Amino acid sequence: MALDFWDITIVAAYIVGVLLLGFYLSRRASKNLSSYFLGGNQLRWYYLGLSNASGMFDISGTMWTVGILFVYGLKSAWLPWLWPVWNQVFVFVYLAIWMRRSNVMTGAEWITFRFGDGKGAKLSHIIIVIFAVISVLGFIAYFFEGIGKYSTAILPWDLGFEILGYQISSAKSYALIVCGLTSLYTIKGGMHSVVATEVMQFVVMTIACIGVGIVAYNMVDAGAVEAIVPRGWKELFFGWNLDLDWSNTAFPQVNSKIASDGFDLFGLLFVLMVLKGILASTAGPVPSYDMQRILATRTPAEAAKMSFLTICVLYLPRYFMIIGFTVLALVLMRPEIMAMGDAIDFEQVLPLAINKFLPVGLKGLMLAGFLAAFMGTFAAFVNSAPAYIVNDIYKKYINPSATDKRLVLYSILSSLLLVVIGIIFGFNAGSLNQLILWLSSALYGGYVAANVLKWIWWRFTGMGYFWGMLFGLIASTIKLFFFPEYVDIFVFPIILLFSLFGCIIGTYLRPLPNRDQVKVFYRQTRPWGFWGPIKKEVMEEDPDFLPNKDFKRDSFNIVIGIIWQMAQVVIPIYFMLRENTAMIIWCGVLILTSALLKKYWWNHLKNVS
Repeated sequence: MALDFWDITIVAAYIVGVLLLGFYLSRRASKNLSSYFLGGNQLRWYYLGLSNASGMFDISGTMWTVGILFVYGLKSAWLPWLWPVWNQVFVFVYLAIWMRRSNVMTGAEWITFRFGDGKGAKLSHIIIVIFAVISVLGFIAYFFEGIGKYSTAILPWDLGFEILGYQISSAKSYALIVCGLTSLYTIKGGMHSVVATEVMQFVVMTIACIGVGIVAYNMVDAGAVEAIVPRGWKELFFGWNLDLDWSNTAFPQVNSKIASDGFDLFGLLFVLMVLKGILASTAGPVPSYDMQRILATRTPAEAAKMSFLTICVLYLPRYFMIIGFTVLALVLMRPEIMAMGDAIDFEQVLPLAINKFLPVGLKGLMLAGFLAAFMGTFAAFVNSAPAYIVNDIYKKYINPSATDKRLVLYSILSSLLLVVIGIIFGFNAGSLNQLILWLSSALYGGYVAANVLKWIWWRFTGMGYFWGMLFGLIASTIKLFFFPEYVDIFVFPIILLFSLFGCIIGTYLRPLPNRDQVKVFYRQTRPWGFWGPIKKEVMEEDPDFLPNKDFKRDSFNIVIGIIWQMAQVVIPIYFMLRENTAMIIWCGVLILTSALLKKYWWNHLKNVS
């Protein structure tokens, strides 16, 4: 494909602009670790919220979402529950507040705040560092794979070459270039550069999303989509079986995709997604950029507002674009898709649609927008992981008296090392779908048990956390290498039970150590849960202490928040399909749930400290 001069100019201007902005702000990152990783806790919550949304607007996930919407129709709105996508609701309702009260820099440092500094706490500290690094390396490989596929399909130049007898494909070359450019300003500028560039990137992406939606709405009518898709494709709700048969449509090969995904028992899949989702959401944010944004806010109330804003600005524009590309592919791209043969690569639907349908100018803006999406998410992960190596390993165990200058230097070097290792993994990565399912279901299955118990159970110890995390990591790794043929979400209960067994065994190996530190945690964080003995002791020591009695209100707000989020996903889809009655109903749902959240959640933040 030949790009127009204006498209190339827009992309070049974006790249130059983001690099200049990142380097301009880099001088603010060199003061100390807090400035480098958390912006010195001086960044405003709405900037952090836009930054967080930009980080979640990744290109690989967008390509995957277009693919599943093509295959599963409205029912694909449930599939992001694999992560689960509504973990952000738990975060803004209460977890962001609890986490920000800790006043720490990383998730590993939070472990010391929770369990103290005994043997079990130190082992837990180390295991969460290992988990953070493994998950970040996995996501870097995932992003590397996604940006390579996207760039090869959308850009006209063949950049493949051979070095030392090893053939580097064009996709890998593009991925290396984009990852390298992103790493430049991220590693140099730290949190200040990441947040500023991500706000800029989010604006670019939102404009591009709206443009794509308008193009698709004008090019495709509802009748054309109706003639292509099978019965049930436009239905959001489902029975025990998927009951979606593409055999008598223009794309009979899609049935092979459904079979390979293993999602035909959709009812069972939904039950497991809800079970896993509740547990994973209660466990709290994993140690990555999302947690980093929470810890970077100025107050607990602002941490909650930041997480809420992330959802507010993310879903409507993003799904307007996703459904736009999907209907364009369904109706107008049959020759290109059929040319792939029986093994359709649905991850190529998005870039092929950009090539074929977007006019000059909008195509350049879309290219810049997806570069922004990739660079924003990649930068967020690259900036978050080194804190675990430098703050939680080097500073804590090797050189506690290290100067700020040395700590920042080592942060830069560790960022560079992680990028290189992640890219090496990316060269050997499988499909995006395989990576997503492993990251969301298997790896995080091992994270859930220990990280739920740490919030709600007074007797849970650092040794229990360590053994629970270790058992979970072992189980998820065994699944990855020895049982790759099994769908990850269906294996999740086994990994969860294995991890829970480790938690219980580790906890009861010895009496509760660091009881005083557990009381400090409970007094400062003020969680609800099973804290009876600790709550009694704290109230005896401090009669003015008020325990958390918000469980019922938080639970109500979580249910309302999940419905509120789902409305933002399906409204743009119904709008594009001209399903006006369903769209109006869901608009009403969005207004009602927004009002309920305003009354029962937002209004109560003024009392949060």
